[in-house]
Amino acid sequence: MRELYDRHIGYLATVCHRYILGEDDRKDILQESFIKIFSSIERFQYRGEGSLRAWMARIVVNEALGQLRKNKGFESVLPVEELPEPLVEDEDVDTIPEGVLLDMIASLPEGYRTVLNLYVFEERSHREIAQLLSIKESSSASQLHRAKSLLAQKIKEYKKQL
Repeated sequence: MRELYDRHIGYLATVCHRYILGEDDRKDILQESFIKIFSSIERFQYRGEGSLRAWMARIVVNEALGQLRKNKGFESVLPVEELPEPLVEDEDVDTIPEGVLLDMIASLPEGYRTVLNLYVFEERSHREIAQLLSIKESSSASQLHRAKSLLAQKIKEYKKQL
């Protein structure tokens, strides 16, 4: 068990950080996640390389989402001024260091950040996101659109500073 923990804690901590910003909350979620992982490992079904890591990440994401719903409630609409829709080319994002980009994502409002992470990193559909967060599909799509717009603005500002 120790080897499993040591091998995957870094990755799972990164996954958790995409959703939860507070260090104490992240530690709690990771602890609860590993309790679930260790207590249900016998039910894990190997489906090829990477399946264990994906299974553990799903547990962490579900724990993080549960924490967001429980502690703060998930706001389906966040107040934000009307945002222009700046286009960000893929090559623009590729030139930004990963840590900087993750910090930009972490600075997004909670609802936007959560939907963006679920859509981009977890590859969930708007229907799945809506079910997970108890919101409407249109709210998921709207929050993703606004998250992308805010992120595009942050990228544009970052590039101006270079």
